[in-house]
Amino acid sequence: MVCKASNKKSAAILWGWPILMVLMFGSTTLCGQQNDRPNVILIFADDLGWGDLGSYGHRQLKTPELDQLAKEGRLFTQFYVNSPVCSPSRASLMTGRFPAELGIHGHFATPESNGSRGMPNFLDPHAKTITKIFKDNGYAVGHFGKWHLGHSSDAPLPTAYGIDVAKTNTSNSKDEFKLWYPTKRSKATKMVLDETTKFIEENKENPFYVNAWLVDPHAVLNPSEKQMKKYESMSPKPYAKKHYGQKVKYHGAPQIYYATVTEMDRQIGIFLDKLDALGLKDNTIVIFTSDNGPEAMQISNAAHSAAGSPGPFRGLKRSLYEGGIRVPLLVRWPNHIPENSIDSISVVSSVDFIPTLTTLCGFSNDDKLKLDGEDMSSSWLASPKKRTKPLFWEWRFGIVGRPLDKSPMLAMRQDKWKLLMNPDRSRVELYDLINDPTELDNRALDEPQLVKEMSATLLSWKSHLPKGPVDKNAGTNMYHWPK
Repeated sequence: MVCKASNKKSAAILWGWPILMVLMFGSTTLCGQQNDRPNVILIFADDLGWGDLGSYGHRQLKTPELDQLAKEGRLFTQFYVNSPVCSPSRASLMTGRFPAELGIHGHFATPESNGSRGMPNFLDPHAKTITKIFKDNGYAVGHFGKWHLGHSSDAPLPTAYGIDVAKTNTSNSKDEFKLWYPTKRSKATKMVLDETTKFIEENKENPFYVNAWLVDPHAVLNPSEKQMKKYESMSPKPYAKKHYGQKVKYHGAPQIYYATVTEMDRQIGIFLDKLDALGLKDNTIVIFTSDNGPEAMQISNAAHSAAGSPGPFRGLKRSLYEGGIRVPLLVRWPNHIPENSIDSISVVSSVDFIPTLTTLCGFSNDDKLKLDGEDMSSSWLASPKKRTKPLFWEWRFGIVGRPLDKSPMLAMRQDKWKLLMNPDRSRVELYDLINDPTELDNRALDEPQLVKEMSATLLSWKSHLPKGPVDKNAGTNMYHWPK
């Protein structure tokens, strides 16, 4: 079968791609759907930890569908989002910018709460978002599920950001999903993916980009008894009945959390099967990741369910240690992205999605865009790629949980090194993440010159951020010792 470009621009794109791609994939690179460009589906989990999938090492939580997705594509072990909480992480993905540069430091809430934290009420609708870029290049664009990029009365609707069709929650849309309702939580992933499927069916003849932003496994979780049955061995009931002669009437946190993730996984499998049935699998880039690390049990709405795993890493949601910002990344594009491959070398980030996907989809890059990310497409398609730009984070608030998880306010990743520090130069921590991924061996005193150079770069970045209030507990790991 010979594929022909539908116009001169497409042909130019094809010939402009690296010779490596032609050698790897041959003349069928652009075959499939009735267009020359791949579709893109971005499935974004909410508060899913790096270690919450079987393919990432979990030995109790069952995620066969996502594990299969990993086998059909590439798994990255050094993937980062650019905030340890929801709204800034999502804003960063949408814009390719570090969220602190946009003045988005925490989750969007009420105007009073936003103002008290020096934040706007919503993501600037004039920003060049990934959705606008795809729309400008002729794609149908959909967004289904969580939004959380502004839901005050003055916030723009999601359609103001280059989105053709949206059905969301945590927005001010009148057509809002009721995904947070307790009676809906056991069906939340299904509801989002059903709407995503409908959009794809209606746009399957032409290229599409779609965000499927799930609310699972963000608390409050309320899986059905049927969903929890798979993990009933983790409930205290069997043990109590056997040893004490009576039942204890509650479910364990692992049972609730694992049931939710396994149901999310099952629904993703159903969704991907439908994509295959529509004949779209080969011409679609599927991306799966999470917005930040797992929630801490000290947050009240997760007190009954906080059993997410950061894997081997220190830190949870809100922390700039690895467990708060390093999350799973699975990517699949049959006959393009190598199957059953693991990249444990490339340092990749959600700010890279815009330059990476524009390359994969054959768009011309807009040099006027001030992107913090870089094109990492070769690490998706072929072999690991050395990152040329450092990654930066800022967290201006306190961190709940164990003192061990309470990071300094600033962080920077450069090559194998990660530097953390407070703006006043207190708590300087330097970690070799290749040899010390758990961040326990502080090498700051051993590498004074490196600390000097990296701290100058990090503090220079910090100096250009929008000014704003800082929580009195930010950057501290103090414990209330007995006196």
